[in-house]
Amino acid sequence: MARDPIGKPDLAATALRAQHRSEALAARLPPLLVAAERVAATVAQGVHGRRRVGTGETFWQYRRYEIGDSATMIDWRQSGKTQPVFVRENEWEAAQSVWLWHDLSSSMDYRSVQGLPTKKERAELLIMALAVLLVRGGERVALLGSGLPPSGNKVTLNRLAMRILEDTLPKDGLPRVEPLPRHAQVVLIGDLLSPLPDIHKTVAALSGRGLRGHLVQILDPAEETLPFDGRVEFEGMEGEDELLIPRVEAVRQAYMERLEAHRDGLAALARAAGWSFVTHRTDRPPQTALLALYGAIAQEPTS
Repeated sequence: MARDPIGKPDLAATALRAQHRSEALAARLPPLLVAAERVAATVAQGVHGRRRVGTGETFWQYRRYEIGDSATMIDWRQSGKTQPVFVRENEWEAAQSVWLWHDLSSSMDYRSVQGLPTKKERAELLIMALAVLLVRGGERVALLGSGLPPSGNKVTLNRLAMRILEDTLPKDGLPRVEPLPRHAQVVLIGDLLSPLPDIHKTVAALSGRGLRGHLVQILDPAEETLPFDGRVEFEGMEGEDELLIPRVEAVRQAYMERLEAHRDGLAALARAAGWSFVTHRTDRPPQTALLALYGAIAQEPTS
Protein backbone atom coordinates (compact mmCIF):
# COMPACT_ATOMS: atom_id res chain seq x y z
CA MET A 1 0.00 0.00 0.00
CA ALA A 2 1.33 3.46 -0.89
CA ARG A 3 2.19 5.79 1.98
CA ASP A 4 2.65 9.53 2.20
CA PRO A 5 5.96 11.09 3.40
CA ILE A 6 4.95 10.74 7.07
CA GLY A 7 4.12 7.06 6.76
CA LYS A 8 0.33 7.14 6.42
CA PRO A 9 -1.46 5.18 3.67
CA ASP A 10 -1.96 7.12 0.43
CA LEU A 11 -5.72 6.72 0.17
CA ALA A 12 -5.92 8.55 -3.16
CA ALA A 13 -3.44 6.17 -4.80
CA THR A 14 -5.19 3.15 -3.32
CA ALA A 15 -8.58 4.36 -4.58
CA LEU A 16 -7.13 4.98 -8.03
CA ARG A 17 -5.74 1.45 -8.24
CA ALA A 18 -9.08 0.03 -7.10
CA GLN A 19 -10.82 2.03 -9.81
CA HIS A 20 -8.44 0.71 -12.44
CA ARG A 21 -9.05 -2.87 -11.31
CA SER A 22 -12.81 -2.34 -11.46
CA GLU A 23 -12.62 -0.86 -14.94
CA ALA A 24 -10.46 -3.74 -16.14
CA LEU A 25 -12.95 -6.25 -14.72
CA ALA A 26 -15.89 -4.46 -16.34
CA ALA A 27 -14.07 -4.38 -19.67
CA ARG A 28 -13.85 -8.18 -19.63
CA LEU A 29 -17.58 -8.53 -19.04
CA PRO A 30 -19.34 -8.76 -22.42
CA PRO A 31 -21.60 -5.72 -23.00
CA LEU A 32 -24.25 -8.14 -24.27
CA LEU A 33 -24.35 -9.85 -20.88
CA VAL A 34 -24.59 -6.50 -19.09
CA ALA A 35 -27.61 -5.53 -21.21
CA ALA A 36 -29.16 -8.97 -20.75
CA GLU A 37 -28.78 -8.72 -16.98
CA ARG A 38 -30.71 -5.43 -17.00
CA VAL A 39 -33.56 -6.88 -19.07
CA ALA A 40 -33.69 -10.05 -16.97
CA ALA A 41 -33.75 -8.05 -13.75
CA THR A 42 -36.88 -6.23 -14.88
CA VAL A 43 -38.66 -9.41 -15.93
CA ALA A 44 -37.61 -11.30 -12.79
CA GLN A 45 -39.79 -9.00 -10.71
CA GLY A 46 -42.88 -10.39 -12.41
CA VAL A 47 -42.16 -14.11 -12.45
CA HIS A 48 -42.13 -16.82 -9.82
CA GLY A 49 -40.20 -20.05 -9.56
CA ARG A 50 -41.64 -23.43 -10.41
CA ARG A 51 -42.74 -26.02 -7.91
CA ARG A 52 -42.72 -29.68 -8.90
CA VAL A 53 -42.58 -33.04 -7.16
CA GLY A 54 -39.04 -34.33 -6.86
CA THR A 55 -35.99 -34.92 -4.72
CA GLY A 56 -35.48 -31.46 -3.24
CA GLU A 57 -35.35 -30.76 0.46
CA THR A 58 -38.36 -28.42 0.66
CA PHE A 59 -41.57 -30.15 1.78
CA TRP A 60 -44.47 -29.78 -0.62
CA GLN A 61 -47.32 -32.16 0.24
CA TYR A 62 -48.47 -35.56 1.59
CA ARG A 63 -50.23 -38.12 -0.57
CA ARG A 64 -51.32 -41.74 -0.17
CA TYR A 65 -48.76 -44.47 -0.76
CA GLU A 66 -49.01 -46.06 -4.20
CA ILE A 67 -47.57 -49.31 -5.59
CA GLY A 68 -44.10 -48.54 -6.89
CA ASP A 69 -43.29 -45.85 -4.32
CA SER A 70 -40.05 -46.35 -2.42
CA ALA A 71 -40.41 -47.26 1.25
CA THR A 72 -38.03 -44.43 2.06
CA MET A 73 -40.71 -41.97 0.93
CA ILE A 74 -43.17 -43.11 3.65
CA ASP A 75 -43.73 -40.56 6.39
CA TRP A 76 -44.30 -42.90 9.37
CA ARG A 77 -45.28 -40.12 11.75
CA GLN A 78 -48.05 -38.85 9.46
CA SER A 79 -49.14 -42.40 8.59
CA GLY A 80 -49.37 -43.33 12.26
CA LYS A 81 -52.05 -40.69 12.81
CA THR A 82 -54.48 -42.27 10.33
CA GLN A 83 -55.23 -45.60 8.70
CA PRO A 84 -53.79 -44.97 5.19
CA VAL A 85 -50.03 -44.91 4.60
CA PHE A 86 -48.77 -41.52 3.42
CA VAL A 87 -45.62 -40.56 1.54
CA ARG A 88 -43.91 -37.23 1.79
CA GLU A 89 -43.33 -35.33 -1.47
CA ASN A 90 -40.70 -32.65 -1.70
CA GLU A 91 -40.42 -29.78 -4.13
CA TRP A 92 -38.77 -30.54 -7.48
CA GLU A 93 -35.28 -29.07 -7.59
CA ALA A 94 -33.58 -31.04 -10.37
CA ALA A 95 -32.43 -28.76 -13.15
CA GLN A 96 -33.47 -29.46 -16.71
CA SER A 97 -31.66 -28.43 -19.87
CA VAL A 98 -32.87 -25.67 -22.16
CA TRP A 99 -31.20 -25.41 -25.56
CA LEU A 100 -31.12 -21.97 -27.17
CA TRP A 101 -30.83 -21.08 -30.85
CA HIS A 102 -31.09 -17.83 -32.80
CA ASP A 103 -31.07 -17.21 -36.52
CA LEU A 104 -27.72 -15.91 -37.78
CA SER A 105 -28.60 -15.72 -41.48
CA SER A 106 -28.08 -12.44 -43.34
CA SER A 107 -31.75 -11.43 -43.20
CA MET A 108 -31.36 -10.91 -39.46
CA ASP A 109 -28.99 -7.98 -40.07
CA TYR A 110 -31.90 -5.83 -41.25
CA ARG A 111 -33.21 -2.68 -39.60
CA SER A 112 -35.42 -0.16 -41.34
CA VAL A 113 -34.14 2.98 -39.58
CA GLN A 114 -31.12 4.00 -37.56
CA GLY A 115 -31.75 3.84 -33.85
CA LEU A 116 -33.52 0.49 -33.98
CA PRO A 117 -31.63 -2.71 -33.18
CA THR A 118 -31.19 -5.18 -35.99
CA LYS A 119 -33.21 -8.35 -35.69
CA LYS A 120 -29.98 -10.19 -34.90
CA GLU A 121 -29.11 -7.79 -32.07
CA ARG A 122 -32.55 -8.19 -30.52
CA ALA A 123 -32.39 -11.98 -30.85
CA GLU A 124 -29.00 -12.02 -29.12
CA LEU A 125 -30.34 -9.87 -26.29
CA LEU A 126 -33.38 -12.13 -25.79
CA ILE A 127 -31.22 -15.26 -25.87
CA MET A 128 -28.88 -13.91 -23.22
CA ALA A 129 -31.59 -12.41 -21.01
CA LEU A 130 -33.45 -15.72 -21.10
CA ALA A 131 -30.26 -17.57 -20.21
CA VAL A 132 -29.79 -15.24 -17.22
CA LEU A 133 -33.32 -15.96 -15.95
CA LEU A 134 -32.97 -19.71 -16.46
CA VAL A 135 -29.61 -19.98 -14.75
CA ARG A 136 -30.89 -17.92 -11.82
CA GLY A 137 -33.80 -20.36 -11.61
CA GLY A 138 -31.45 -23.34 -11.36
CA GLU A 139 -31.76 -24.56 -14.94
CA ARG A 140 -28.94 -25.61 -17.28
CA VAL A 141 -28.60 -23.91 -20.66
CA ALA A 142 -26.63 -24.43 -23.85
CA LEU A 143 -26.43 -23.02 -27.36
CA LEU A 144 -27.51 -25.30 -30.18
CA GLY A 145 -24.65 -25.85 -32.57
CA SER A 146 -21.97 -24.78 -30.09
CA GLY A 147 -20.87 -28.29 -29.20
CA LEU A 148 -20.87 -27.33 -25.50
CA PRO A 149 -22.91 -29.28 -22.92
CA PRO A 150 -25.58 -27.50 -20.88
CA SER A 151 -24.54 -26.01 -17.56
CA GLY A 152 -25.90 -23.49 -15.10
CA ASN A 153 -23.54 -21.05 -13.40
CA LYS A 154 -22.15 -17.55 -13.82
CA VAL A 155 -19.29 -18.88 -15.92
CA THR A 156 -21.87 -20.36 -18.28
CA LEU A 157 -23.38 -16.94 -18.95
CA ASN A 158 -20.01 -15.40 -19.76
CA ARG A 159 -19.20 -18.32 -22.03
CA LEU A 160 -22.52 -18.01 -23.85
CA ALA A 161 -22.10 -14.28 -24.37
CA MET A 162 -18.57 -14.68 -25.70
CA ARG A 163 -19.62 -17.52 -28.00
CA ILE A 164 -22.42 -15.39 -29.45
CA LEU A 165 -20.16 -12.38 -29.95
CA GLU A 166 -17.46 -14.50 -31.58
CA ASP A 167 -19.93 -15.09 -34.42
CA THR A 168 -18.72 -18.64 -35.05
CA LEU A 169 -22.06 -20.44 -34.75
CA PRO A 170 -23.72 -21.94 -37.85
CA LYS A 171 -25.47 -19.27 -39.92
CA ASP A 172 -28.35 -21.41 -41.14
CA GLY A 173 -31.86 -19.95 -41.30
CA LEU A 174 -33.10 -22.94 -39.29
CA PRO A 175 -31.28 -25.06 -36.70
CA ARG A 176 -29.74 -28.39 -37.49
CA VAL A 177 -31.50 -31.15 -35.59
CA GLU A 178 -29.19 -32.52 -32.90
CA PRO A 179 -29.59 -35.55 -30.61
CA LEU A 180 -30.72 -33.68 -27.50
CA PRO A 181 -31.81 -35.19 -24.17
CA ARG A 182 -35.40 -36.33 -24.16
CA HIS A 183 -37.75 -34.00 -22.25
CA ALA A 184 -35.36 -31.06 -22.64
CA GLN A 185 -36.68 -27.79 -24.02
CA VAL A 186 -35.54 -25.90 -27.09
CA VAL A 187 -36.02 -22.20 -27.91
CA LEU A 188 -35.79 -21.04 -31.53
CA ILE A 189 -35.58 -17.28 -32.12
CA GLY A 190 -35.48 -15.68 -35.56
CA ASP A 191 -37.57 -13.93 -38.18
CA LEU A 192 -38.98 -17.38 -39.12
CA LEU A 193 -39.59 -16.29 -42.70
CA SER A 194 -38.43 -19.60 -44.15
CA PRO A 195 -41.10 -21.59 -46.03
CA LEU A 196 -43.59 -23.14 -43.63
CA PRO A 197 -42.86 -26.73 -44.82
CA ASP A 198 -39.19 -26.26 -43.87
CA ILE A 199 -40.07 -24.90 -40.43
CA HIS A 200 -42.60 -27.69 -39.92
CA LYS A 201 -39.95 -30.28 -40.78
CA THR A 202 -37.59 -28.86 -38.14
CA VAL A 203 -40.27 -28.59 -35.46
CA ALA A 204 -41.55 -32.10 -36.19
CA ALA A 205 -38.03 -33.56 -35.97
CA LEU A 206 -37.39 -31.92 -32.60
CA SER A 207 -40.81 -32.61 -31.08
CA GLY A 208 -40.58 -36.20 -32.32
CA ARG A 209 -37.60 -36.64 -30.01
CA GLY A 210 -39.76 -35.69 -27.04
CA LEU A 211 -38.60 -32.07 -26.85
CA ARG A 212 -40.83 -29.22 -25.75
CA GLY A 213 -40.18 -26.13 -27.80
CA HIS A 214 -40.83 -22.44 -28.20
CA LEU A 215 -40.81 -20.31 -31.35
CA VAL A 216 -40.11 -16.58 -31.19
CA GLN A 217 -40.59 -14.55 -34.37
CA ILE A 218 -38.71 -11.25 -34.45
CA LEU A 219 -39.55 -8.72 -37.15
CA ASP A 220 -38.61 -5.14 -37.91
CA PRO A 221 -41.67 -2.84 -37.85
CA ALA A 222 -41.24 -2.12 -41.57
CA GLU A 223 -41.57 -5.84 -42.28
CA GLU A 224 -44.99 -5.81 -40.66
CA THR A 225 -46.40 -2.60 -42.13
CA LEU A 226 -44.47 -2.05 -45.41
CA PRO A 227 -44.59 1.74 -44.83
CA PHE A 228 -42.86 2.73 -48.08
CA ASP A 229 -44.52 4.70 -50.89
CA GLY A 230 -43.90 5.14 -54.57
CA ARG A 231 -41.19 3.42 -56.61
CA VAL A 232 -38.97 1.25 -54.39
CA GLU A 233 -36.31 -1.30 -55.21
CA PHE A 234 -35.96 -4.06 -52.63
CA GLU A 235 -32.61 -5.80 -52.32
CA GLY A 236 -32.43 -9.40 -51.17
CA MET A 237 -30.13 -10.02 -48.21
CA GLU A 238 -29.60 -13.72 -48.85
CA GLY A 239 -28.85 -13.85 -52.56
CA GLU A 240 -32.37 -13.17 -53.83
CA ASP A 241 -32.84 -11.09 -56.97
CA GLU A 242 -33.62 -7.40 -56.58
CA LEU A 243 -37.31 -6.53 -56.83
CA LEU A 244 -38.51 -3.21 -58.24
CA ILE A 245 -42.07 -2.23 -57.28
CA PRO A 246 -43.43 0.88 -59.09
CA ARG A 247 -46.04 1.66 -56.41
CA VAL A 248 -45.51 -0.01 -53.07
CA GLU A 249 -48.80 1.25 -51.69
CA ALA A 250 -50.61 -0.80 -54.33
CA VAL A 251 -49.26 -4.10 -52.94
CA ARG A 252 -49.23 -3.22 -49.24
CA GLN A 253 -52.54 -4.88 -48.37
CA ALA A 254 -51.70 -8.10 -50.22
CA TYR A 255 -48.27 -8.17 -48.55
CA MET A 256 -49.74 -7.77 -45.07
CA GLU A 257 -52.31 -10.50 -45.72
CA ARG A 258 -49.60 -12.89 -46.87
CA LEU A 259 -47.48 -12.12 -43.81
CA GLU A 260 -50.48 -12.70 -41.55
CA ALA A 261 -51.16 -16.04 -43.26
CA HIS A 262 -47.55 -17.05 -42.69
CA ARG A 263 -47.78 -16.09 -39.03
CA ASP A 264 -51.03 -18.03 -38.65
CA GLY A 265 -49.22 -21.01 -40.14
CA LEU A 266 -46.43 -20.69 -37.59
CA ALA A 267 -48.93 -20.55 -34.76
CA ALA A 268 -50.75 -23.61 -36.11
CA LEU A 269 -47.68 -25.80 -36.46
CA ALA A 270 -46.45 -24.76 -33.01
CA ARG A 271 -49.85 -25.58 -31.53
CA ALA A 272 -49.93 -28.98 -33.25
CA ALA A 273 -46.55 -29.86 -31.73
CA GLY A 274 -47.53 -28.63 -28.28
CA TRP A 275 -45.07 -25.75 -28.58
CA SER A 276 -45.52 -22.08 -27.73
CA PHE A 277 -45.32 -19.21 -30.22
CA VAL A 278 -44.37 -15.60 -29.42
CA THR A 279 -44.09 -12.62 -31.77
CA HIS A 280 -41.93 -9.56 -31.20
CA ARG A 281 -41.07 -6.32 -33.01
CA THR A 282 -37.72 -4.63 -32.64
CA ASP A 283 -39.31 -1.25 -31.87
CA ARG A 284 -40.92 -2.66 -28.73
CA PRO A 285 -39.40 -3.37 -25.30
CA PRO A 286 -37.65 -6.76 -25.11
CA GLN A 287 -39.11 -7.36 -21.65
CA THR A 288 -42.57 -8.12 -23.07
CA ALA A 289 -41.35 -10.94 -25.29
CA LEU A 290 -39.01 -12.25 -22.60
CA LEU A 291 -41.79 -12.42 -20.01
CA ALA A 292 -44.08 -14.33 -22.39
CA LEU A 293 -41.28 -16.71 -23.38
CA TYR A 294 -40.12 -17.39 -19.83
CA GLY A 295 -43.70 -17.97 -18.77
CA ALA A 296 -44.14 -20.55 -21.53
CA ILE A 297 -40.96 -22.36 -20.50
CA ALA A 298 -41.98 -22.42 -16.86
CA GLN A 299 -45.46 -23.75 -17.67
CA GLU A 300 -46.09 -27.34 -16.71
CA PRO A 301 -46.29 -29.66 -19.75
CA THR A 302 -49.70 -31.08 -20.61
CA SER A 303 -49.64 -34.82 -21.12
